[in-house]
Order: sequence, then C-alpha cells, then structure tokens
Amino acid sequence: MSYSNLQIFIVELIGTFVLVVFATGSIVYDVQTGGTLGISFAAIAPFIALIIGIYFFGKISLAHFNPAVTIAFYITGHISKIQIAYYFAAEIIGALLGSLFVMSFIGTGAHLGANSPNPNFSLFLIFPVEVLASAMLMAVIFTVVYTKGLKGFGGIAIGGIVGLDIFFLAVVSGASMNPARALAPALLSGVLDNLWLYWTAPYVGTIIIAFLFRKKFHSKINSS
Repeated sequence: MSYSNLQIFIVELIGTFVLVVFATGSIVYDVQTGGTLGISFAAIAPFIALIIGIYFFGKISLAHFNPAVTIAFYITGHISKIQIAYYFAAEIIGALLGSLFVMSFIGTGAHLGANSPNPNFSLFLIFPVEVLASAMLMAVIFTVVYTKGLKGFGGIAIGGIVGLDIFFLAVVSGASMNPARALAPALLSGVLDNLWLYWTAPYVGTIIIAFLFRKKFHSKINSS
C-alpha cells in the first residue's frame, strides 16, 4: 500500500515531536532532579521514543524523524526529490513543537536539552565522533530495512543504536545524530554556537553509509 505525501508529513511530524520531547525532555528533567538520573536516562528516553515511532509509523514513512536519515534514503532511491521537502518540513516543525512542549510543560534548564560537545576534547576528535555516531545509526537503519524491513526487532535495533551512541559517545560530541533534534532546542534557547556541528557531521555520516548501501538497494529494486 502506498501512502500520500500528506500522510507521510503527518506521521513524520508526530514521530519527530515525540522523539524530541523524549530526547530533550529527559535532559531537562534530569537537570531539575539534580542530575540523579544521568546519561542512562538520556539514552533510554530516545530509545523508547524511537520504538514507539517506528512500530506505529514505520510502514507509512520508514520512520526517519531525522533530516540526515532522509537525505540518505533519497540517495538510495527510497524517496523522491519532492518528498525531501515534505520530510524536512515535518521533521523541523515536529522538532520545534517538541521543544515548545518541553519549554511549556517540563522546563527550560540545560538550554532545553540542546546538544553540546565536550570542550575538553579537540574538534579533530569531536567531529569524527559525531560522524561515527550518525554513520552507525544509518548502517543499522539500512541493515534493518534491507533485511526484514521495520518489523520484528527492527525498531529495537534502531532505538538501541541511538541509545548506545548517546551512552558512549555523548560525552565527546553530544551525540545528536539528528539536525532537527539539535536545531529546535538551540533556536528556542538561543544557544546556537554548536549548531553548525550538528548540521554537518550527521549528514557526512549518513551520506557515507548511503553510498555504501546504494548498490545493494538498487540491485534489490531492479530484481523485484
């Protein structure tokens, strides 16, 4: 069954909204509780959000919720050029609404949960780490889609790699992996210093993986 661009727009907006509320809201809430929940809570929250989004909306939009993922799916031929606009608009609007929700109902601490790299590390480490986190996410997404689609344990695998990336790599790069998730809290809190990092490195990571997987997808499409 094929779905309209409007249906894709709606589910991507909702999915990104939920992801941003969980991913950034967990950080804001942790600050309000004195940091007692820590990095584990910040890693588990988006894991849960992605499981919800993938199993509810994956069959409609492939559950991108992330502009860097959208670009990769365009490179592999899963979506058309015009659909990029629908995905990007939905993801950015959904993220902004998510940050507004966090601001209104959870709090404004930690710059609304905006991503931030660790200043104790060099940019020559921070940038590659953010590229690596995004590349690993995209590799898992493509592996899931290429093998069994977003069924079975696919959503758990994708949510799991996001959680693991945050748990192990956020201490270096902030582990955003998602330009929309980075944009919304940065804009609304006015903390834009690090935004360039999260609007470059994630695309580099996902695009590299997209070109590596491109032949597999094209051969699969041609043989079907």
